[in-house]
Formats: sequence, structure tokens, C-alpha cells
Amino acid sequence: AALTETQIQALQTSQVRALETTDVAAMTTAQIKAIETADFAALGTSAIGALTTAQTAALTTDQVVALTTAQAAKLSADSAAVLSTAQATALQTADLASLSTAAVNALTTAAVSKLSTLQVSSMGTQQIAALSVDQMAKLTTDQVVGLTTAQVAAVTSDQLAVMTTAQIAAMETRDVAALTTAQISKLTETQVAAMTTAQVKAIETADLVKLPDAQLQI
Repeated sequence: AALTETQIQALQTSQVRALETTDVAAMTTAQIKAIETADFAALGTSAIGALTTAQTAALTTDQVVALTTAQAAKLSADSAAVLSTAQATALQTADLASLSTAAVNALTTAAVSKLSTLQVSSMGTQQIAALSVDQMAKLTTDQVVGLTTAQVAAVTSDQLAVMTTAQIAAMETRDVAALTTAQISKLTETQVAAMTTAQVKAIETADLVKLPDAQLQI
């Protein structure tokens, strides 16, 4: 017979650590939810990687907080796709930074838009580049302000093209100054028009002359 939720809560950390991937995969969502926080952190990384979408969706925010960076790195894209905004915002910055690029790309736009500025600024450049255009367009202005120069440099042309005028205007001048010639040349007339005078001044002269004529006529 299957263990009851009470019995699962009574398991020792060493017993939870000993669970096989197949054991965890066979657990119901109620059983998964019943695993104590400290014990959840003891689950093997392969078991975390094998969590079903239903099991992932059932995780408590305390369990998400308890994830180790090694466990978070094994979260599948399918699991990442079902994380609620509450679960996503509960991820420790180090855990979010350890997610695979596939997992980052799978996060819902709602989840991405609710991430704290600290969480977003902790993301790796490859993770930033892996954001879908829909995710990029949903970043809040506060999140954009919090981007590091290295992260801005990693923004792809496709991502830059969908950034709203509010997002463009929110970019720190130091980040605008770090934009590459290739990135600058992809800015639309509307985006350039939304830039502050400080941002325009921050653009390197060599890059400024690379703007298409239509973009200079603002």
C-alpha cells in the first residue's frame, strides 16, 4: 500500500535521500507536497529532473525555496513551464541562475514579469539570451533598470526589437553605452525616439553614425 501523507512527513532525511527516481515519479501530488522542506532538499537531482508537471505544480513555495542549486539545475523545461508566479518568485537567486536555458525559456511570461529585480540581475548572460521575445517584452521597467551591462550586451537583436519604448527609456545610460553597433543598428525609430537625451549622449559616436537615416530623423 502507498504511504500516507502523515507517513511521508515522518520519513527521515536519510530515507528520503535514498528514494529512487522511480519511487519519486510514482508519488501522487499529495505525497510530493507532504515531503518536509528539509527532506525535499535531500532528494536526488535525478529525481528532481524526473518530476512530472503535476508534481512540480503541486510543490509548496517552501519546497521551492529549499531547492539546492544542483536540484534547480535539473528542473526540466516542462517543469519550469508550470511554475506559478508564486513558485518562480520563491526561487533563490542562485537557484534561478542555475536553471538551464531551456528551463528559463519555458517560464511563463507571467512568472518572468513577477521575478524580483535581484533575481533577474542574478541571471547569467546565456539565460538572458535564452529569453523568448514574449518574455523580454514582459519585463518590467524595474527589471530592465536592474539588468547588468553584461546582460544587456547579451540581448539578441530579436529581443531588442520587441522591447517597448518604456523599457528602452528605462535602460541605464551605462548599459546604453555598452550596446554594440549591431544592437544599435536594430533599434527602431520609435525606440530611438523614446530614448532620453542622456541615453543618446551615451551612445558611442562610432555607433551613433551607424544608425539608419530614418532613426536619426527624430
